[in-house]
Amino acid sequence: MKKVPTLDIRRYETDREAFVAELGAAYREFGFCCISGHGIPKEAIDGAYDAFKRFFALPDETKRKYHIPGGGGARGYTPFKVETAKDSKFADLKEFWHIGREIPRDSRFADVMPPNVWPAEVPDFKEKGYGIYEALDQLGARVLRALALHIDLPEHFFDDKIDSGNSILRPIHYPPIEQADVPNVRAGAHEDINFITLLVGASAEGLEVLTREGEWLPITTEGDAIVVNIGDMLQRLTNHVYPSTTHRVTNPQNDNARKPRYSVPFFLHPNPDVVLDVLPSCVTPDNPKRYPEPITAHEYLQQRLREIKLI
Repeated sequence: MKKVPTLDIRRYETDREAFVAELGAAYREFGFCCISGHGIPKEAIDGAYDAFKRFFALPDETKRKYHIPGGGGARGYTPFKVETAKDSKFADLKEFWHIGREIPRDSRFADVMPPNVWPAEVPDFKEKGYGIYEALDQLGARVLRALALHIDLPEHFFDDKIDSGNSILRPIHYPPIEQADVPNVRAGAHEDINFITLLVGASAEGLEVLTREGEWLPITTEGDAIVVNIGDMLQRLTNHVYPSTTHRVTNPQNDNARKPRYSVPFFLHPNPDVVLDVLPSCVTPDNPKRYPEPITAHEYLQQRLREIKLI
């Protein structure tokens, strides 16, 4: 049976050529790879999860104080059964919170990147949550350097395109599923919108990725590994050399269905004004240019948020 590989990112410093080749091959095949050796302390991850769990345990009316109507879920709290996978009839069985990048309010992106809100009831939520945001942001930049080298771009090609990226950390709570025949799933089959997604703590069952052969392949991580997958913006930029693969979170078929599931993806986005125009190095006679029209990252994001019913 095929398996999404786990690669140690420390090899980027010690065994660069082989690491970049293996990483590139994993992404071309699956659009997914598990990254170990990243150096984010377990205490930082566990501390963030603990703060997020305490928030989700609050009463519904308390959580809803942090729901921002008309905000498209960009910051703060989004209640249970709001987000719906594109083309799905049923809303996902989840509630979540969004932490965005802290930027100066006189930044040129201030109008499209609103300030964060923080729950007063969980005093360490900001410190723990934003700490893990920054750690994953830095790890994502390292992964993108290796991906750039694999497609013959300069190592730091992406650095100035993500330094003010509209990236989101999304703590998610999937409550226990009480009835057996519920038509909704925890997260319907979908692709991510952004450049890359880093998922920390994917040890619980449920995450599945659709292979090229059309089979659902389960992914669970071991040790410190973080799942990193390609999003649609990077797929578009690389003319599908790096595929954005369909994935879902299924409802467990055992007693775990009656347990809550938590997960914390970090959606690494480019700066809002980055133009997504196919890279010339990714156009070949076998892979002609698939997207004649360029679009900015911000316009693309708005288009997609409408499709998943967040705006």
